[in-house]
Amino acid sequence: MDASGTAAVGKPKKGAAVRKAGGPRKKSVSRSVKAGLQFPVGRVGRYLKKGRYAQRVGTGAPVYLAAVLEYLAAELLELAGNAAKDNKKSRIIPRHLLLAIRNDEELGKLLAGVTIAHGGVLPKIHSVLLPKKTVEKEAKSPKKAAKSPKKAAKSPKKA
Repeated sequence: MDASGTAAVGKPKKGAAVRKAGGPRKKSVSRSVKAGLQFPVGRVGRYLKKGRYAQRVGTGAPVYLAAVLEYLAAELLELAGNAAKDNKKSRIIPRHLLLAIRNDEELGKLLAGVTIAHGGVLPKIHSVLLPKKTVEKEAKSPKKAAKSPKKAAKSPKKA
């Protein structure tokens, strides 16, 4: 009794939970909440470890990467939402994502080699393919203005 009784009271056994009996247990707070992020820091960390990108992964790396990914997603969704609004739609479809990416200089650079399924292409008509009527109308108007002073100068001579 002396050996078992005093050991239990004096020092807790190895591996036993050190907690006051009846005390409230602290609620666990995720690393995403601590960092103020929506993206899962724990999952990003797990993928970094499983992906074998490096032998060791620091504690700040998944937090930073999750923050960067969240920023990129928010930026892309904002621009795609604006594109959807411009097309009078309430849902974002792949076409809106493509328009958002290709019209933004930095996102366009980042995702230059990416093909988006059902995205289509940017609407652009090459200037050579446009009808020449608009060009002729602009060219005719200055010529008429040039002829009218000559006619005005000739008419007093006749009179």
